Amino acid sequence: MNDTKAETPAREQPALLPPVDVVEDPSGITLYADLPGVPKDKLNLRVEADTLSLEGEVALPTPEGLQPSHVEVQLPRYRRVFALSKELDPARISAELKNGVLKLRIPRAEHLQPRRIEVQVA
Repeated sequence: MNDTKAETPAREQPALLPPVDVVEDPSGITLYADLPGVPKDKLNLRVEADTLSLEGEVALPTPEGLQPSHVEVQLPRYRRVFALSKELDPARISAELKNGVLKLRIPRAEHLQPRRIEVQVA
């Protein structure tokens, strides 16, 4: 018996689309992705060119010696891909995972952020 998971790259394995909220403000965007059951060590965030990929594997522990009698999560993997605007600065993305919610902060590029111009009195 072949383990197809080991042979199939993660990008090609079936996955759930996590629900995501995106909030925009003048300094950038904040993305909130619901990833219940995904621990930090099973979360993979990547930026390649102008693409942001997030993948997470659900790790629900089963007590030793017990077998689940009913399982509703058939796909234990989340995957979502986003195209990033050229206005955003992918080098300064910050990420925080708390209570099953991933918060990504993607700031605008410095030269595109609104700034106040001070007027000098002559």
